[in-house]
Amino acid sequence: MADDGGERRIHQRFVARLNGEPCFWALIGPERLPLNDLSLQGLSFPAQSGFDQGVQFDFTLQRESVPDAVRGHAEVAGLFGGFVGCRILRFESDGAERLHEWLVTHVIRCATVRITEKDASAIVAGHSLV
Repeated sequence: MADDGGERRIHQRFVARLNGEPCFWALIGPERLPLNDLSLQGLSFPAQSGFDQGVQFDFTLQRESVPDAVRGHAEVAGLFGGFVGCRILRFESDGAERLHEWLVTHVIRCATVRITEKDASAIVAGHSLV
């Protein structure tokens, strides 16, 4: 995999850790990979063999202590600093809405100042600051 500047997200991405521990994972084939970051449009995980730019795959997202899952289809956008950056191409069923809810909860839990659900939702749906 070669470095590529092709992975760009419109929506804010969020570090997929809570208290220093992974809290979001992707099931891709038989592998359960801890996510590095996650947004409404993409995800990244530690570099793995076989994930070259343009490769498409089905995924199942899992969240710590939450029994449901978000399923969809993604494409590798490139390799960035030892991580595979991917674009989410589509979700199954209500996956986009469920991921939005997960990220709102994550923002509230990670906030260092008091934040409302309305504010967290605006952050999740808003434009990337990076």
